[in-house]
Amino acid sequence: MPAVFYGPTSASTAVSIPTVEFKKVWKKAGESSVIILREASGTEHEVLIHDIDIHPLTGEPRHADFYVIEKGKKVEVAVPLIFTGVSSAVKDKAGILVKVHRELKIEAAPRDLPHELTVDISKLVELSDVIHAKDIPLPKGVELKVNLDEVIASISESKEEVEETPIAIDMSAIEVAAKGKEVKEGESDIAPVVEAKGGDKK
Repeated sequence: MPAVFYGPTSASTAVSIPTVEFKKVWKKAGESSVIILREASGTEHEVLIHDIDIHPLTGEPRHADFYVIEKGKKVEVAVPLIFTGVSSAVKDKAGILVKVHRELKIEAAPRDLPHELTVDISKLVELSDVIHAKDIPLPKGVELKVNLDEVIASISESKEEVEETPIAIDMSAIEVAAKGKEVKEGESDIAPVVEAKGGDKK
């Protein structure tokens, strides 16, 4: 499939890569791990998968952008967050886990970039507990690029739905209006029907 690589010191270069091999690497490395892009001439580039164009119907990749990492420089990427553990606030107190962020921006040398970061939700014991960015353990050489007090996960208290009781209708307060003409005592409210039979007699 077609692809392109570029970077601070690398001109944009169009290349062609094996789709099957790319899918294997993409599944394993994601977009936050360094991979080696080797040209037919043997020249190698340390790159990150920067962007992928996906076919809307088949879901297959049909184009990829690779960002060439400048040697000796740190890179800033967003890595996915993996939520693990069991929260007592959810299990025992009917709380609802709220995942405020699903990825986190970090900076590190290319070789120190983690594939993902783990968030342990077992720390959420009370309904008022929260997990901040500073609470997430980081591998050596990795630095957070967000506010350390940024809320990553919290607990929302579930509310019971109260079924409304139907309002009783006071029938005595309803005025019933009679339709049609008033019927006097001794009279019938049934109008007589006159049926003519046969022809007129002279």
